[in-house]
Amino acid sequence: MAQSDIMSAIRQISAERKIDVDEIVDAIKESIKTIFDDVYGVGEEGSEEIISVEMDPEKGHIAVYANKTIVEKVKDKNTEISLEEAEKSNKKSKIGDTFKADVTPEGDFGRIAAQTARQVILQKLREAEKEAVIKQFTNKVGGIINVVVQKILPEGDIICEVNKAKALMPKNDRIPTEFYKLGGTIKVLLKGIENDNKGKYMLVSRSDPAFLVELFKMEIPEIESGTVEIMAIAREAGSRSKVAVRSVSEGVDPIGSCVGQKGVRINAISNELKNNNHEEKIDIILWDDKIESMLINSIRPAEAVKVDIRNKKDKSAIIIVPDDQLSLAIGKEGQNARLSSKLTGWTLDIKGESEYKK
Repeated sequence: MAQSDIMSAIRQISAERKIDVDEIVDAIKESIKTIFDDVYGVGEEGSEEIISVEMDPEKGHIAVYANKTIVEKVKDKNTEISLEEAEKSNKKSKIGDTFKADVTPEGDFGRIAAQTARQVILQKLREAEKEAVIKQFTNKVGGIINVVVQKILPEGDIICEVNKAKALMPKNDRIPTEFYKLGGTIKVLLKGIENDNKGKYMLVSRSDPAFLVELFKMEIPEIESGTVEIMAIAREAGSRSKVAVRSVSEGVDPIGSCVGQKGVRINAISNELKNNNHEEKIDIILWDDKIESMLINSIRPAEAVKVDIRNKKDKSAIIIVPDDQLSLAIGKEGQNARLSSKLTGWTLDIKGESEYKK
């Protein structure tokens, strides 16, 4: 490549791929260094830095240097240089000093070196592209984004993609009842930006309770504006959730706001969570600062008769319900009672009236 062409090529790549010029220059320098590290047998953990690359893209100049030890008799030409040879460039050279030797090959680094450099540069550019995409999503952590399902790993983790950047949904962050189709687009919660030996990636979830909170914000303007607040949430993803809400504005019905006219709002949220003929049931609970009232509300749709606070410090209580409401209050496999306990933070024992009287 002619000297005048190097910078124009870098600028072209920068414009096309939306990557900073400095990042491309660093990628080129790193790729050339990688080639020479292989030649000089460096790069192992604990080894000293031998190769350095200098580049002036404006002038089209690229030079490679090797730090060599000045010795009387050379045994390893890759890491050593004779005093006689060093003195040709620097008369003050002494045995034991480090000499910066110009090892730039003549010509255009050779055909093989150029091809290898190109491959490494392209890899670095791909990584830089992904990095640039991930940077764009940094301020969206905690919010909902759309990703495309790329691969389902044997252990159950799902690899997704968004604008060529990687997103990982671990098995525990999947909704157990959901079936994910390759190439399908899904909404996910962006939990954070993580890093591994392959670079940065986005950690996403659909089972996290915060995902449900963000869906409520999307569908319910009163929650997005702060007129209605979500005070607590208990979720068993794919099966059932309880969401406790309150209004901070007089005259606003928090439950009605969440349900919407003819249930349109809560249905929209349920439809987003509906998959493979499974629907996540969502109970909207009215938050109450009085713990007795809150515990009664928490076991809805069952109607409680009374609350018996056993230990405020340990947060344990008995909730008494009509006998014919007992199975509803406990729920299938104890789910309603379990979610009520998780929602309130109290240990709850649910009993029918006749059993409690005994």
